[in-house]
Amino acid sequence: MDLTTVRWFLAVADHGHVTNAAAELRVSQPGLSRAIARLERELRVPLFDRVGRTVVLSRYGEVFAEHARRLVAEEEAARRALAQAADPDRGEVSLAFLHTQGPSFVPDLIRRFRERHPGVSFRLHQDRAGLVAAAVREGRSDLGITSPRPDDPELEWGPLVTERLRLAVPATHRLARRRRVRVADVGDEPLVGLRRGAGLRTISEELFAEAGIRPEIVVEAEELGTVRGLVAAGLGVAIVPPADDPPGVRHVPLDDPGATRTIGLTWAAARTRPPVVERFRRFVLDDPRG
Repeated sequence: MDLTTVRWFLAVADHGHVTNAAAELRVSQPGLSRAIARLERELRVPLFDRVGRTVVLSRYGEVFAEHARRLVAEEEAARRALAQAADPDRGEVSLAFLHTQGPSFVPDLIRRFRERHPGVSFRLHQDRAGLVAAAVREGRSDLGITSPRPDDPELEWGPLVTERLRLAVPATHRLARRRRVRVADVGDEPLVGLRRGAGLRTISEELFAEAGIRPEIVVEAEELGTVRGLVAAGLGVAIVPPADDPPGVRHVPLDDPGATRTIGLTWAAARTRPPVVERFRRFVLDDPRG
């Protein structure tokens, strides 16, 4: 069974006449009749009953026609979707990114891109760095915004922005009024951290290792908002990206040489990217901050 024959079947069903259907389809009447006969042999049921000079759907034909119309509709929908995906001004971009990029960075990128390309839609997914990279590698996301650079040969990565990390301390902490601090200044204090697999957790562990310190992690959290809340409650200090001070917390810049994180865009090197995805990729790499 092929969709051309299915379409011919529906034309005969709609016209109730093989000759008229053949004229509309611009095929020969004998050729159309043979195609319908082959379809009936394949399905092993008669699809039409002859009534005088016309044909009407048999009880089997009525059942098949319902499914045939759905088949044709699905094929037309698939063609429209493919055409849309191939159009750089339409289609969908699937983007995975870190939780920390959700409040402003990613929304600003999307806003600026859609000002130029309003027909493009986005499907967004937030997660930890390891899971962002996995989503891109496995094809569940077209692109990912993450840090640090994924250690995966299947992924390419382009840097976007570099941030100087901060030490989040309670507002009453002895270091809260300092202009800069070093990791060694809090080597003996409890640490609030993100769960393993978070990019910032990896960077924090590297900073403490470089300072020769094994910090005591008293509590782990999923998101930075919770981390800052735990710091405000006095449970410990934390290494965080730059942000406005929330109630009860002060962000003090870290002076350690490696106390930075670079946010970058990652994509699967070998995977074909639809034009709309490639256009967004180039837009982000060329002008991440606008």
